Amino acid sequence: MIAPAPRIRAVIVEDEPRARESLRDYAADVEWLSIVGEAGDGNEAVLLIDRLQPDLIFLDVSLPGLSGFDVVRAVRHQPEIVFTTAYDRFALAAFEAGALDYLLKPFGKRRFQTMLERVKRRIVADAVRAPERARAAVASPLRRLFARTRDGIVPVAVESIRRIRASGDYVEVHAPRGIHLLHMTLSELASRLDPGRFCQVHRSEIVNLDHVEKLVAFDARRLLVRLDDGTEIVASRSGSETLRSLAR
Repeated sequence: MIAPAPRIRAVIVEDEPRARESLRDYAADVEWLSIVGEAGDGNEAVLLIDRLQPDLIFLDVSLPGLSGFDVVRAVRHQPEIVFTTAYDRFALAAFEAGALDYLLKPFGKRRFQTMLERVKRRIVADAVRAPERARAAVASPLRRLFARTRDGIVPVAVESIRRIRASGDYVEVHAPRGIHLLHMTLSELASRLDPGRFCQVHRSEIVNLDHVEKLVAFDARRLLVRLDDGTEIVASRSGSETLRSLAR
């Protein structure tokens, strides 16, 4: 007699009650999936995941306290991850973090079932687990971004970016193919960039050091950053000190 496949134990991490309810309802019809716990914020999630040690977590990106990516960094236990969020701007970072899937809200039961097939292949059939890669990827610099255009979504190699400029709740990414507008803050993007290549020279400007042509004095405390496309940026006092330190 063939033993039944083991049930996959999952935890829901969502701050929206309706989103938690939807996930519970969708999971209720899946015989091999069991929801063993729920958390409504990032700090609670870390404690719950380490205590229950589930096989899988449905993890919102934007949470009170710790973000979903912070939760991945903080937990000792290393489950598989399906990220859930209302914002597509986190998709790249989610997959670089080793996520099995990325559910963009609002999602329906059909999309949930498609995700479950991927989960089942990874956990039940193949028993392939990649938690160490997930933890390392969260801490590693981004290699590419994905930007929306009128014709679709295009990849932007991070090394090709000359500069990044804050624009309200967006950032302007200046690359060889043009300027791309991404819905994220400068600080969010800065935290995922290679500090050996990118330098924040002003509270609203990040430059790729590989595209800096020259640094010249602007006044007694500040430097003028000239890029290889002719762009000139006046660095802040702190940004100028950082640049000077690189030249010592």
